[in-house]
Amino acid sequence: MTVIVTDTGFGSDDWTLGFVPLDEAANDVAALDVPSSADPADVIKQIAGAEMIRVDFPSFADGRGFTIARQLRLAGYKGRLRAKGHVISDQYAMARRCGFDEVEISDDLAARQPEGEWQFRANWQANNYQARMRG
Repeated sequence: MTVIVTDTGFGSDDWTLGFVPLDEAANDVAALDVPSSADPADVIKQIAGAEMIRVDFPSFADGRGFTIARQLRLAGYKGRLRAKGHVISDQYAMARRCGFDEVEISDDLAARQPEGEWQFRANWQANNYQARMRG
């Protein structure tokens, strides 16, 4: 099972339409599964009509998914964007700033990093160093 993390805390997955791997996708899929190794330009070509894009994080040390999310948002993607895999609570604020709406983690990770640790970082907008420096 998995846990969905949002600014309000832990929840269950409400997405029921499934995911299509990026390398098997056509332009009319409801949801894409994107590996961290994907070229953001290739993903942008496939997003027409996608309501949800889920980007894989195979390791907490692999930050390529943050770049993919940022590039998708800069390209105008307005749908639901989910980080999946080994994102740790310390990375939640960065995930939100890059454009992710939610994070999908395993039950094991949720047990090691309880909801309170994630909610502690849910104030990601208030603690944005760059915004404070610009303001």
